[in-house]
Amino acid sequence: MTASQTSREGASAPISGTGASVALLVVLFGSFMDLLDATIVTVAAPAIARDLGAGDAQIQWTIAAYVLALGAGLITGGRLGDQYGRKRLFTIGLTGFMLASALCALAADPGMLIGMRAAQGLTAGIMVPQVFGIIRASFAPGERAKAFGAYGAVQGLASVAGPLLGGLLVDSDPFGLGWRTIFWINVPVSILALTIGAKALPESRSTSTARLDLLGALLAAAGSVLLLLPIIQTETWGWTWASYALLAAGIIVLAIFLAYERRLTRRGNEPVFDPALLRIRAFTIGLSASVLFFGGIGSFFLTLSVYLQNGTDRTAWETGLVILPYALGSIVTSGLGVALAAKAGRALLITGSLTIAASQLILWAIVRDGTYPGYWQLALALFLGGLGLGLAAPILVNVVLTGIPGRNAGAAGGVLSTVNQIGGAIGIAVLGTVFFTTVTGSTTDAPGLAGHGHALSVVLVVSAALYVMAALVMLALPKTAAEYVDQ
Repeated sequence: MTASQTSREGASAPISGTGASVALLVVLFGSFMDLLDATIVTVAAPAIARDLGAGDAQIQWTIAAYVLALGAGLITGGRLGDQYGRKRLFTIGLTGFMLASALCALAADPGMLIGMRAAQGLTAGIMVPQVFGIIRASFAPGERAKAFGAYGAVQGLASVAGPLLGGLLVDSDPFGLGWRTIFWINVPVSILALTIGAKALPESRSTSTARLDLLGALLAAAGSVLLLLPIIQTETWGWTWASYALLAAGIIVLAIFLAYERRLTRRGNEPVFDPALLRIRAFTIGLSASVLFFGGIGSFFLTLSVYLQNGTDRTAWETGLVILPYALGSIVTSGLGVALAAKAGRALLITGSLTIAASQLILWAIVRDGTYPGYWQLALALFLGGLGLGLAAPILVNVVLTGIPGRNAGAAGGVLSTVNQIGGAIGIAVLGTVFFTTVTGSTTDAPGLAGHGHALSVVLVVSAALYVMAALVMLALPKTAAEYVDQ
């Protein structure tokens, strides 16, 4: 079979040799850019704020809009690929991601940047789910483990490259473009991947003829945005009747979403989210654990980056170097976590969560008194947090799936992966607001090191409590992890 021939799942043999390797390289390019854009902006956030005159809430939205849109698009993107072809949808998603990146780089004001970041997230939500299907179509069963291992290595590489590359590009200011280069860099990489992918990627699709639940996806996204909007805008709007009205509207929209999904299920259609999953104990516990665990990650790196640059006067590059040990720590333990998940998945999750909590409390002890922290003080505490993240994050979904019947595993895995993104957006909304509100209220003068240190210490205490709560919830999860599944 040539790379351009279409095959239905199980109908044709996968490609092999150089063709499969090139196909893997292409989809890993796309995955790398998605993961890079999820982290690179946090280091550049202070520079973006200065250049565009963005307020604290707008900076939060710059990051939250991406992860929220990505989460909203993952399940729908996967269904589109199943129905219309994964190569086609990967190409469409990557093209859209490239165009959205260029428009982010051209943003003239915060509103345009936030809108284009949401567009980036949506197009990534189309592109990313195709990776698993393309790998499945490109590699024989015995070779897929190595391919998925390469995917995991790219995740680790992106986590390292994000803060370092972001800091380097902002500080070096190539062509006088400053922070805009973090988006421009996606354009040539995308063009290269699209050119190679046109010939190298195999086409595949599912034999399922289920209709796409577009309305369900829109209701879920709208409800999430309505809930997050008043939280992120707290500092700007305060808590007025309109804020409470938006929260109420979000709850109502999500209730309508669940009712609509139940109706689709009764008709025998495939909804974005099957409400019957909520009756599975492992799934509801897994949802709670995911929101608690991932709720602290995005907000932590945003608030730490602002503290390091605006509080300690470190450059963007120096900030990237400070954050680097966290990424290195996660790389050290992620392979160990995956290898031992089948025997001790729950224990690894709990250990990872408590290790992150310990790391947050050590950082709290370092920054709370408002003195200037040295590099190695921060680096050792962050390395410890990275060790915890590597133990828990890669296996959380698969531990949850162990307690879910096989017929529901695919749908549950997709929903859990989506909830991971939404949990990150909620964390940015809530903890980011706590941080910026505390900085603003710390003094009538410029907050400086003491003000930012106090604000970060508040976030660290709350975040540590979240990870302890996550560990307690994880006690009710299955003891071991399921084999790797498409998410």
